[in-house]
Parts: sequence; structure tokens; C-alpha cells
Amino acid sequence: MGAALLESAPAAGHNVRHTVRARHTYRGMRTAEHYFQVPLDHFSEAGRRGESVTVFAREYVSTEHSEDEAAELPWLLYLQGGPGGRGNRLPALGGWSKAAARNFRILMLDQRGTGLSSAVDRNTLPLRGTGAEQARYLTHFRADSIVADAEAIRATLGSAPWTVYGQSYGGFCALSYLSFAPEGLREVLVTGGLPPLGGSAERVYRATFQRVAARNAEYFAWYPEDRAAVTRIARHLRDTEEFLPDGDRLTVERFQMVGSFLGGNTRVDALHHLLEDAFVSTPGGNRLSDAFLDQVRGLVSRAANPLYALMHESIYGQAGATNWAAWRVLEEFPEFRPDAGEPLLTGEMVYPWYFEQDPALRPLRDVAHLLAEKDDWAPLYDPERLALNTVPVAAAVYTDDIYVDRGLSLETAAAVRGLQVWETDEFHHDGIADDGEAIFGRLLGMARSARR
Repeated sequence: MGAALLESAPAAGHNVRHTVRARHTYRGMRTAEHYFQVPLDHFSEAGRRGESVTVFAREYVSTEHSEDEAAELPWLLYLQGGPGGRGNRLPALGGWSKAAARNFRILMLDQRGTGLSSAVDRNTLPLRGTGAEQARYLTHFRADSIVADAEAIRATLGSAPWTVYGQSYGGFCALSYLSFAPEGLREVLVTGGLPPLGGSAERVYRATFQRVAARNAEYFAWYPEDRAAVTRIARHLRDTEEFLPDGDRLTVERFQMVGSFLGGNTRVDALHHLLEDAFVSTPGGNRLSDAFLDQVRGLVSRAANPLYALMHESIYGQAGATNWAAWRVLEEFPEFRPDAGEPLLTGEMVYPWYFEQDPALRPLRDVAHLLAEKDDWAPLYDPERLALNTVPVAAAVYTDDIYVDRGLSLETAAAVRGLQVWETDEFHHDGIADDGEAIFGRLLGMARSARR
């Protein structure tokens, strides 16, 4: 059931307006839908007084707490992976959220540009003007701005320093938070998301290509028939035009993107189920089945999260231009090339051809190239401040994570004062989907123990 529109005055010093547009109760939880008007540019006086954008967040509270009890609970801010991923829509409290809701009010943020926050896609970006103006606008959509949004929201809600839980890219944002606004943090939990604090994007992709190659080998050892299936599909696509349901051609390199399944324990076996019915017999010979093509379209299209493709390399850009680092490093790993004899499946790398082959990204091609060429990105972390950190931090590092490299994660952990690491090979990047309740409880216990 909905509620009347609620409104609060801007928080002092933050120029934020806050509305709650609806409240609902279902399946053991109460939710509230929060909308915040925040400055597009938090980092200059003119910016703070200028254009604003909408940031949406949904509050989740267990009905085990009365409304009065819930109002006294501390906040936990959840930062989703990405970049470009909206906050999770929870059908019910379960896993990590069930564990968290015992002691927290959960605030699930749609990071700027995602979900119900001010939209960024091929339809909205042209409103900004030229390609250069669009690229300039997108420079306000990195972790530093997400952290500034979070601090403005915390002040608006009247929250004491809160707990932040960052998954994947959300962990990158959490390290930015520790760098630039640690006074807003009670404790930080990170799963599969300790970013490199420095160095080039090339260094990141060399490490992750190696991890993805190892994960391919592991997968094909489990399902040796799938090695032949992947090779067969790749050869078929070189010789035969096949089209996705959106009318665009499925190329070998787009097919290789189904390697996204390799990033998790909860999804990896689904890759086998995808491949097992790839072909059907037709009057014109063997063709890829409609069922296969429909599933693949959902894996290779960035229509739902174009910011991922646009901003992905920028999360590693702090000094020079990234300049399509993954595409350049690919030359060092020919087994991933689409014309390889037995091509490997790829991970989360972004390549310039995305903006040629994905219809949702084609209108953004010029903007993507401008972002790749940008050579004056602001720092995303403050190593000196992190070396003096006093906020309790606990992080799960997954030994075989193909998205966030173990070695680079441990390097970062050693550079953050007081950061406690739990390294495990039991889980992959989607660990919180596997046993989120146990992982959350362990990390919270580690962070709380640091206070004793």
C-alpha cells in the first residue's frame, strides 16, 4: 500500500532534497522508496549550487521489528556491483539481507545513472548535447561522486556514521569512501571488491586474463564435451550468419561473452545447460536454436546497463588514459581471440567493438572513445589516508575470482591500515548469492572484533 508524499528540507551544507514516495509491506519486510535530489557536481561551489540529479534508494526493514523499533536501528548502506548496476530488488529478505535486517535498516542504493536514479542510456545522453558534452557529463558518474551522494544522503537521513557493505564494484566505492569521507563510516564490509590503488589498467587486465584462462581450463575439465561445443559454435558463426532476437548478428566475439557464467559457483553449471541445446536440425542444415539465441541475447546485450560498458575501464583510470586497455592486452593472450582455433570464453573486459555490434551501444560510440582517451581522471583513492585508516574493515577475497584479482586485492589489503582479510577458495565472485548469510555474519563479526 502506498503512502502520501513526504518531503524534507535540504540538509545543511549538502543542498539535497528528499522525498519518500511510497511505502509497502510484504513477505516479512517493510519498504520505503527514497528519492534524493543531489548536485551533479559535488566538488565545486558552483557545482553544488548548479544542476542536480536524482538518486533513488529503497529501504528494507524486517517486520520482526516494530515501526518504533525500526526507527532506532542503525543504517546499512549496500553498494551494488557494476559499474552501472542498479541496486538489487529484493522479493523477500534472504541470504545476506536476512542476516543484516536483524540489526540494521538496509538502504539499497541505485547508484547515479542506474535504476530509478537519473537515467543514462542511448536515449537520454543526447539531451546533454555533443559527444564531448556527453563525455564531460559522465565524468560525474564515478566512485568519487557515488561516495559524495552517499554522504549527502546520510546527512539528510540524520544518520550517525553507518555501516557500508560493498559487493564487487561496490567494494571499490567503499575504498573511495574510506579515502575521502571516513568520518561517515562506522565499519566497512567488502566481498570480492578490493580495487588496485594505483598502477595502470593494463596491469589489471593482464592479471584477469590469466584468471579467466585458468577458469576456462577448470570448466572444460568438468565438461570436456563443452570444449568441442564452444569450438563448433565459433566455427559455425564464422561461416553462417545467425541473428539474435533483436535482429543483430551474433558474432564469435559476442558469443564469447557467455563466459560471464564462469564468474560464479551459483551460475557456472548453467553454462553447460546453455550449450547443450545450441543446435537444431533445419531444412537448411544445422542452425543455432531460437532458445539458445534468446538466452545469449540476454547475456551479450548492454541495453539494461550501458554505463557498464561506458565506464568500466574508467574505474581503473586515475592518471593517464585507459585507451581501451583490455583490447590492447588481448594481443598478449591470443587464445582469447575470436579467430583462435579453440577460442576461450571471455570475462568482464570491455572492447571497442561493443560499440559497433551492440545496438544499445552504437549511438554511444563516440562518447566511449572520448572517455577512453581522457587522460586527466581525478584520483579515486588516497593511499596516505588509507595507510592511517581507523575504520574497521573486513573483506572477503576469493582466491580464484576472475573479476577482481586475488594478488591485486591482497596488495591493496596490505596498504589499508587495520583491514582484515578472509581469503577463501570456497566461493567465487558471486559468493553472497551462494551463502550470503554466513559470509555477511563472518565479515561483520571480524569488523566488530576490531573494536574490542
